[in-house]
Amino acid sequence: MLFVLFLAAAIWGLGHLMGAPVRQRLIMLAGLYAAVLLVHLALPEGAPLRAATGGSVESWLVLGGAVLLVGGYTAGLRQLRRRAAGKGTRTSEPERPAGSFSPSELERYARHIMLREIGGTGQRKLRDARVLVIGAGGLGSPVLLYLAAAGVGTIGVIDADTVDNSNLQRQVIHTDDRIGMPKVFSAQAAMEALNPHIQVRPYHRRLEPEIAEALFADYDLILDGTDNFDTRYLANRSAVATAKPLIAAAITQWEGQISLYDPARGGPCFECVFPERPAPELVPSCAEAGVVAPLPGILGSMMATEAIKALTGAGEGLRGRLMIHDALYAEARVIAVRPRPECPVCAGVRPAGAG
Repeated sequence: MLFVLFLAAAIWGLGHLMGAPVRQRLIMLAGLYAAVLLVHLALPEGAPLRAATGGSVESWLVLGGAVLLVGGYTAGLRQLRRRAAGKGTRTSEPERPAGSFSPSELERYARHIMLREIGGTGQRKLRDARVLVIGAGGLGSPVLLYLAAAGVGTIGVIDADTVDNSNLQRQVIHTDDRIGMPKVFSAQAAMEALNPHIQVRPYHRRLEPEIAEALFADYDLILDGTDNFDTRYLANRSAVATAKPLIAAAITQWEGQISLYDPARGGPCFECVFPERPAPELVPSCAEAGVVAPLPGILGSMMATEAIKALTGAGEGLRGRLMIHDALYAEARVIAVRPRPECPVCAGVRPAGAG
């Protein structure tokens, strides 16, 4: 018996040195054990080989049974430990098939999914959408926060400014401890803290003609919350050139306006409605004329709402309509706006029969 045990130890040791898997070494030991049993069963009692391997088959059967019991107990114990470890290390976000929502996302977006105009299909469209927001100031602040909260999957934000103390009266995405930080990075921090399921792309620079069209081409929808006509006209031209719908709003003092400019789908472009920039004294900036703190929140929230509608197909959007909101007298009115046949920006890109 000692010879067989020595041979088994040699097989196990050599297999380990040669890098043989444990399973292969166990198979070799099982083969040795079967050979020993065969010797004892096939050869007559007193044969030299039987004597060399222990003399009695009963001892080998007892040894084999003991090994099976110990092996089965060890394997069962290992399986229980593996299950216990799996339960202890399971995260709150298990792996999910592509295209589905995690349990956390389903809970987060439940109020959207309950809306028949959005539902699961619309929420999936939001998650797959790419939206670019120009400006991370008064209008951009609520737009960015609500797009992030709504689950828009990829949100780009372009702005060259840094957070200033005077911004904090109305630009609610920024905080006092981020004064001096580029607005796009301040906005990114707030958005990612609000919703870790989205991707934020910050561009700390001005929107310039050299980059505008290439940048717009990577997004499904453009939102313009800037406060100067040079950028508004540039955003409009670039949106028209790339056939992207543009939601633009403007505010001053107590009043704001918003519309969806989309000549590729039959609506006017921004320049159809505002072919000439007004005199500076007629549209003073917020720094020159002031603005009531909640007004950017009202118009910015409207922009986010129109973006969600445009992306999901819910309701009726503001294509071909200009909404004017007067916060001082609590009035809102909507006027029809139409493409101008002679518009130098969009006349050549409208669908047949538009304008």
